Amino acid sequence: MTFTIYPAIDIRGGKCVRLIQGDYAQETVYGHDPLDVLKRFVDAGATWVHVVDLDAARTGELVNFPLIHELVKQSPIPVQVGGGIRDEASLERLLAAGVARVVIGSAAIEQPAFVKASLRRMGSKIAVGLDARGGMIATHGWLRTQTVTAAELAQEMAEHGAETFIFTDIERDGMLSGTNLTAVRELARATGKAVIASGGVRSLAELNELRECEAEGVTGAIVGKAIYTGAIPLAEAFRVTRGGVRRRC
Repeated sequence: MTFTIYPAIDIRGGKCVRLIQGDYAQETVYGHDPLDVLKRFVDAGATWVHVVDLDAARTGELVNFPLIHELVKQSPIPVQVGGGIRDEASLERLLAAGVARVVIGSAAIEQPAFVKASLRRMGSKIAVGLDARGGMIATHGWLRTQTVTAAELAQEMAEHGAETFIFTDIERDGMLSGTNLTAVRELARATGKAVIASGGVRSLAELNELRECEAEGVTGAIVGKAIYTGAIPLAEAFRVTRGGVRRRC
């Protein structure tokens, strides 16, 4: 395994934005052209990029698909895309456009038959997004809190072929308060699968702490606000996390 940093491009209304705790009323625009943001990430040394269609996460419609398609066409690195993938047509549309990995979140609760069938057919091209508030799964752009825990949903999806999970602690997202390392590690141990940490990552030291858990299954981190504010110099983050000796955390 290789620990991977996924710089995030969250798209709303065609712009690159960040929300606080998933609140659409607390939006900061960090770029009017996501293609320029992508280029900056690639120039800094990114090996993957994580893209979220925030509009689609709310509506289930791939509102920003033309822009995402253009991002994929212009990107020399793999693109991981989430937001609003709730049926086979949306999944196939993104994969046909060249998306390397599709993140499915709400559908794991709302359309489990579709998700389970998709995992059996193409598990390596799908990541299951586990967005949790107080340990409970939240769906539909984090607007609805469910009655199932992240661990329960992960174990069920793993039984049907899920190989990669993305765990986001909503209460930390956009807050620069530090990721929920305990929950990430517990999820990796419970499933025996790869887990990508998301939400609140704030420093190079924290990225190294996550990286030291690689042997337990923590294979990467999605970083958003900390990059845009300069709290994490992206090129330095890539340099630091690619060197040295891994150990169990």
